[in-house]
Parts: sequence; structure tokens; C-alpha cells
Amino acid sequence: MNTESIHIALEKFRALIEGQLDRVERMKADGDFTDYAALPEIRIGICGGDGIGPIICTEAERVLRYILSDLCESGKVRFVPIEGLTLENRIAHGKGIPDDVLAELKSCHIILKGPTTTPQKGSGMPNIESANVAMRKALDLFANIRPVRVPEEGIDWVIFRENTEGAYAIGNSGFNVTDDLAFDFTVTTRQGSDRIARLAYDYARKNGYGRVSIVTKANVIKTTDGNFIEDCRRVAAEYPEILTDEWYADIMTAKLVDKKRRRDFGILLLPNLYGDIISDEAAEMQGGVGTAGCANIGKHYAMFEAIHGSAPRMINEGRGAYADPCSMLRAVVMLLSHIGLQDRADKLARALDICTLEEKKLVITGRPDGATCEAFGNYVMETLEKL
Repeated sequence: MNTESIHIALEKFRALIEGQLDRVERMKADGDFTDYAALPEIRIGICGGDGIGPIICTEAERVLRYILSDLCESGKVRFVPIEGLTLENRIAHGKGIPDDVLAELKSCHIILKGPTTTPQKGSGMPNIESANVAMRKALDLFANIRPVRVPEEGIDWVIFRENTEGAYAIGNSGFNVTDDLAFDFTVTTRQGSDRIARLAYDYARKNGYGRVSIVTKANVIKTTDGNFIEDCRRVAAEYPEILTDEWYADIMTAKLVDKKRRRDFGILLLPNLYGDIISDEAAEMQGGVGTAGCANIGKHYAMFEAIHGSAPRMINEGRGAYADPCSMLRAVVMLLSHIGLQDRADKLARALDICTLEEKKLVITGRPDGATCEAFGNYVMETLEKL
């Protein structure tokens, strides 16, 4: 037995435990959610990201500025360009988010972010942490919220994915004990499970959803998934008017493609990894990951983004100008809602429905036979002008 390797591994594990216990104490001491209406100025940071990210983020910013033009003029809203979240700069600093970029992010209340690239093992690039994971941890963006709607098929789901724990909590901190044995870790806390469950049930109550489905693999992952489901049950007991049911993640992936059963679902509540997988499956039913945006919500910060990747192949093939901005624009709908501008959020959502589902005067294909990203943005703003 390699006792030295075991000793080294135990010391690494000790450091991880201590870090997570510190995080629990910070959650216990956390305050209330930011009241955006009470802020003298709402600072919206704009991060382009990698690949097609700057292209679709620029278009989303352009539409958002159009919608918020009066608030920009009055000084209530200020846009803050944030450079440095590119893959090249992150690699140069050896971090998911360089320190100076993180300071800029923390100076804002809201972040609109384009997709970023994360190097995978074997790519030849350094093993830097995902910028998304780093941002979620640094800003404590504990809830990833992804709505999916296909009215003609009776689909109206909102997916609440715990965003800071689970298999992604310390995703780049696993280690090889020996050449033959490697470990990664799954993390669950009572505080983390409670707050995502409470947000999901509050949303269900306020928006008329009568059902919350908790999705885990607690039959196999008995401790962490088991604790997650027990914590969610405690919160569910405070919402007796809402039906709560429980599903295993593998069965849920099957039931979402079952046309008879999938109409039954409303709010899905999941740990991090299952939420990532299932929300992408759900988005595909809406028309693909390019059609869906998401919100990353914390008590003091919020970040809104597309759910797809940075599509470097589109850039390499010279097709970046034809990237689809719809996912980013759907994220803008959620941004507007989050800062209390529901009427404007509803108006943009309606415009997007007209442009993508009804009129479809312009169609994005990702290639020169379709509309450019900029042309589609113009189409959305022209549609908004008519509403």
C-alpha cells in the first residue's frame, strides 16, 4: 500500500473539507436579496466571452439598451464593459476568472455574459477552472433557472438547478491518489439545498404552478442526494397547496420525451449535475440550446447567459456573423424580470415569439443562407416598436 500517496490525498481532502465548512458559515451569515428598485443606479456588466460570445452578447446588449433607453438616460441603469474573460487571458493568469476581472464583476449588480470556453483534459491547454463555475462560486449564484415553453405541446417547465454544489462544487480540485486511482467529489449542504428549494417553491406559488418535481439519484447516491431530497421535503411541507413528487434522474430524462407524461410537469428541482443535463434535454424540445437562456441568481448578484457553448468552429469557419442571438435574448427577458421590469420582459418575450414562432420573416441558420445576428437583432427591435 502506498502510504505516502494516501497521506498526501488525506491532506488535500482536509483542505477541501475546511473550504466547504467555511462556505457553510458564509451562507449562514448571508443577508437578504438585493432590492433593485431601491438602488440609485443598477450597474449591468457586459462580458463577451469566447468564440461567438462577443457577437451574440453585443447584439443582446444592443437590444437591452434599446429597451432601457429611458433608464439609461435618467441614470438609473449604467452599462459597464468588462474585458478579460477571454480564454487567452484566463490561461495567461492561470485562473477561471483573473483577479482584476473578478473585481470588475463584483462592482456590478447584474452581469450579461456570452459563452466561455473551458479547456478539457487532453486539449493541450492548462487545467483552468470553468469561468462559469468560478463566477457562480465567487458571486454565490446558487440558482440556475431555465424556462422551457412549447405551448402547442403543453410544455411549460421551469428548471431550478442548484448551481454551487453537487458534482461541480470542486470540479477542478479532484486528484489522482496514484496512477491507478482518481477521485472527484460531490458536495451537498443543508443551507444550499434549502435555499434552492425555497426559491423554486416561492416561484411556483407566485406564478401559479401546482407541482414541483424533485429529481435526484437518491436510490444510489444515498448521502448527498439523500440529504438534498430530505432538505427539499422540509421546504415542501411549508407549501401544502403545491403537489410535490420525486423522480430519479434517469427516469426523468425518459419521461420528458414521453408526450403523454411530460405535460404533467411544471417546476423541476434538481442538484447541479442532473440539472445541467436535463435542462439541455428540455431546451432541445423547444428548438435547441440556441433558443434558451438562463438566469444565475444569488442574493447580491445575478448573471444572465445563453445555455450553449462558444461554438469555436463557427468562428474558425468564418460563420460568426450568422450566430443565433436568441438564447442571449431569452436571457435578457429573465434579466428584465429579475430587476423588476416585468412589463418590459413580457414585451420582449412577445417580440421573440413573433420573430421566431409566428412571422419568422428572418430565419437564423448559422450559415450565409440565413440571417445575420445583427439583422435578427434589428428585426426584434422593429417588432418591439410595433407592440
